[in-house]
Amino acid sequence: MALYQINKGINKPIEFKGLKAQYIGYLAVGLVLLLIGFAVMYIVGVPVVSCIIIISVLGSALFYQVFKLSHKYGEHGLMKKAAKRYLPDHLKFTTRNIFLQLKK
Repeated sequence: MALYQINKGINKPIEFKGLKAQYIGYLAVGLVLLLIGFAVMYIVGVPVVSCIIIISVLGSALFYQVFKLSHKYGEHGLMKKAAKRYLPDHLKFTTRNIFLQLKK
């Protein structure tokens, strides 16, 4: 008799160390930008100790902010918040015909 492993993660969002869905990508992009920033500062001639301190502070702020957004908004909440800006505050109708046609 063959043994098969059952994948119990079907239809579950990607999660890594508490980060959910798109926040993993945000963190990865932020870390790449920090790496590029460090390289640029090093090439320009900023002292290495200053580079490390600046990148450490910015990296800590990045981790804090991304984890905060992940816990506050969840898997799709940040996209929903961004989409909410495009909803109109109110609708204006000059005739009742739209509502009268709904009954038909």
